[in-house]
Amino acid sequence: MPLAPDYLVYPRRRNGMDHDRYSWSMLAERAPVAWPDGARLAVWVNVAVQFFPLNQSGVPFAPPGGMSTPYPDLRHFTLRDYGNRVGLFRCLHALDAYGITPTFSINAAIVNRYPRLLERLAARGDEILASSWHMDTLHHGEMDIDEEAALVDRTLRTLRDATGQPVTGWLSPAGAQSQNTPDLLAARGIRYMGDWLNDDLPYAFRTTSGDLTALPLSLELDDAFIIANNLHSEWEYAEQIQDATDYLLAEAAETGGGRLLALSVHPWVLGQPHRIGAFEAVLRYIEAQACVWSASASEIVAAWAEQQAKA
Repeated sequence: MPLAPDYLVYPRRRNGMDHDRYSWSMLAERAPVAWPDGARLAVWVNVAVQFFPLNQSGVPFAPPGGMSTPYPDLRHFTLRDYGNRVGLFRCLHALDAYGITPTFSINAAIVNRYPRLLERLAARGDEILASSWHMDTLHHGEMDIDEEAALVDRTLRTLRDATGQPVTGWLSPAGAQSQNTPDLLAARGIRYMGDWLNDDLPYAFRTTSGDLTALPLSLELDDAFIIANNLHSEWEYAEQIQDATDYLLAEAAETGGGRLLALSVHPWVLGQPHRIGAFEAVLRYIEAQACVWSASASEIVAAWAEQQAKA
């Protein structure tokens, strides 16, 4: 039987994704974005401070980077712990040495699991954004909205109380969301999220409580994705970041508008003694470029939003 004439016709058919969350547009057709002091490239280095539970439930899927052998998976549990005990401090030393501003995405469970670490990070004054309770509290489509709301409330209350910061940014574990996640976040004072990866610049994202800013945190330039998933070496990682830096700077110069370089750093990956040199090389390369602005996630969002308001 042939298909009915209206089989592929439905009210939500449109360019891009079939939803009303944002206005679809091509990067090349947008008004140029100008970063402070004439910079062409805004650099967001997001350092992931995570807790992976040993007895993960894996609902609805095992979190990337989580436990992968039968309980108790001490091999992977202690390697993640290494990142918070050792690797993180090597990463901080490297960031400070080259004057690169970090933003920390933190699981709220860190407040109880590593209180002295949380105190030390908060004392630095760098921005802290929320990354749910821990890496196994995954947000997903079958999650009851009240259950998810309670999870978001608990996460934000814990981090805000412990850090004294407003905590206006969000990254979901594994980048996973339910259909309700953006609405719940906006209703609780979150101004931007990094889970949607479909751009090289921020963009406005609609919710039932007003707009959020989608600030894409690149998966392709994620250290764990490149090294642990794609099985590239740390020096191949460094080369890819340098290539991305060069290309984005050249593209920004050609188009007259700014670009965003968003790097996701996991201390249990790059904080290893055989990899930290590659991370230092990346930071040295970025710091040496002209027209680069290293900033916190909120500073980047604010600079972008100010221009959108004037457009």
